Amino acid sequence: MRTSKEGNFVNRFRYASHDMQQEAGFSLVELIAVIMMLGILAAIAVPSWLAFVNRQQINKANDAVLAALQEAQREAKKKKVSYSVSIRTDNNTPQIAVYQGSSPTNWLDLGRDLGIQSKQIILGTNLSNVNTNGGSVTYASAFDTNAPQTITFDYMGILAPKTNNNAPDTGLKVVVAIPQAGNNSAGQVKRCVIVETLIGGMRTAKDTSCS
Repeated sequence: MRTSKEGNFVNRFRYASHDMQQEAGFSLVELIAVIMMLGILAAIAVPSWLAFVNRQQINKANDAVLAALQEAQREAKKKKVSYSVSIRTDNNTPQIAVYQGSSPTNWLDLGRDLGIQSKQIILGTNLSNVNTNGGSVTYASAFDTNAPQTITFDYMGILAPKTNNNAPDTGLKVVVAIPQAGNNSAGQVKRCVIVETLIGGMRTAKDTSCS
């Protein structure tokens, strides 16, 4: 049989445990406040994360364009024959080909190995089949599967003459851009490779320098 002291101790212990359980939980107001804070943080972080992913994608795509041009130039000098890089858009998918001869058969999706889906990037050039020095950059539909755009290096690895045998132009641009929502217009985020000298010197640029 419990004494009165033992009973008081047990009651105090029960009350203390009950109070601790009440203090350990969250009220509905607190839970709503936490959810709202998480929502605000997500609204701030998600656009920044998407912008970062977009920049990474076009950086990789631009690196692939640069690698293709360098490969064509290298093969032209090594094999002492003309090599070309052609670019087109097939079913909203940018494609690129490095080849010898007059017509490519080895088209590759530009984003195939980069985890880039169709319509996530668009290609642009200031070429119009025949090189156009200082021309404005056009995108996607301007060079579809029937009108690929081409840069050719001769057997010395320098820019080949135009199809009309005039001297080649310089400042040739191949641009990778993030499209604006709902159309094929380029957004502000761009990367490009510029073939800026007759001997085939190349450099990369970004954003306004690629317009």
